[in-house]
Amino acid sequence: MKYIFIIISTLFLLSCSSDEEVSTTKKTEVESLIEYKDGIYTEYYPGRKNIKIRGAQDVKKVRDGKWVLFSEEGEELSITYFEKGLREGHTIIKRPNGTLNYVGEYKNDQQIGVWKFYDESGNLKEEKDYGQPK
Repeated sequence: MKYIFIIISTLFLLSCSSDEEVSTTKKTEVESLIEYKDGIYTEYYPGRKNIKIRGAQDVKKVRDGKWVLFSEEGEELSITYFEKGLREGHTIIKRPNGTLNYVGEYKNDQQIGVWKFYDESGNLKEEKDYGQPK
């Protein structure tokens, strides 16, 4: 009887510790959705199947170059260029259905020139001239 009690107690303790170990492992596993490699920042949607946003960064990890935002289905939603963290150059913004929302240009993080705005169907609805930088 004494040996049976010892065997049952030992099996009980072993099963408790392994369950505890599994639950601790599950709690510490966190999905990493951000990756930085060779000067390129990439952020993923949950599940890491599709990219959410990707772009170049300088050594200080400041946006510098082309940045693209993607839908969960992998379609490009926006393209914006940066220089030392400031928007610089052409930008294109699309709606989730793929039609253009607006296009324009930045200089030193300020809107310049003629910007074009489109309706839900992608038809030009307005143009606005922001002039040249001061």
